[in-house]
Amino acid sequence: MKNIIRRTTLKVRDIERSYAFYREVLGMETYYNNEVTVENDLLPGTKEGDKIHLIILKAQDPVIGMIGLLKPIDPEEEFPPVTFDFNYGSSVFVVGVDDVEELYQKALKFGAIMRAPLSETVYPGADGNNVHVKSLGLYDPDGHFMECNQRF
Repeated sequence: MKNIIRRTTLKVRDIERSYAFYREVLGMETYYNNEVTVENDLLPGTKEGDKIHLIILKAQDPVIGMIGLLKPIDPEEEFPPVTFDFNYGSSVFVVGVDDVEELYQKALKFGAIMRAPLSETVYPGADGNNVHVKSLGLYDPDGHFMECNQRF
């Protein structure tokens, strides 16, 4: 069986703020932006007839590395406060960038919450050779953690 993970969809509190983060900070481009009526019970937390706003953003690859932003419209929802805990069910998004220092400046300008400042590390790679990266840890507006790194 062949498989490929094309997209991760995130439920967001403020779709415009999240949309801005992924465009302005991570440099992603809009692939899809529409309001949709749910037609079945496939998506957890929704039911047939619910209305959602779905934005899909793409990275450099035209098929993989997409992120969806999903905001319930009708019925409206109350959202719990953002926490920055790493619990079971939490994710780490690993983002490869060509200039992590530029990303850091964009994240600061945006007002993103930082987890870890710019740092450099060397670790053993899958092929046995050392991997040298400069990294930054930050959160998107909904508390999803991003490990952003530049390989040397």
